[in-house]
Amino acid sequence: MTLQYLKDNHNNTTAVVISISDWEKITFIHQDIKLMMDKQADVPKRLRPSDFRGCISSQTADMLNTHLEQSRTEWNNNF
Repeated sequence: MTLQYLKDNHNNTTAVVISISDWEKITFIHQDIKLMMDKQADVPKRLRPSDFRGCISSQTADMLNTHLEQSRTEWNNNF
């Protein structure tokens, strides 16, 4: 695989370019990347908590929150 590195005026690497044939090999092996790219033209650089809304049930969220609160209490009690 041949890579081309693009640099800015300060010699910082800002991008990597790969050939179309290499990209097709990668997306064939990793179908999740292709699906993600098909769904949106821009991959989010940073996910927000709201991006995960609806990923788990309210019951599971309540259980996790209860566990988190218990862990915090135990942590504070130990110090």
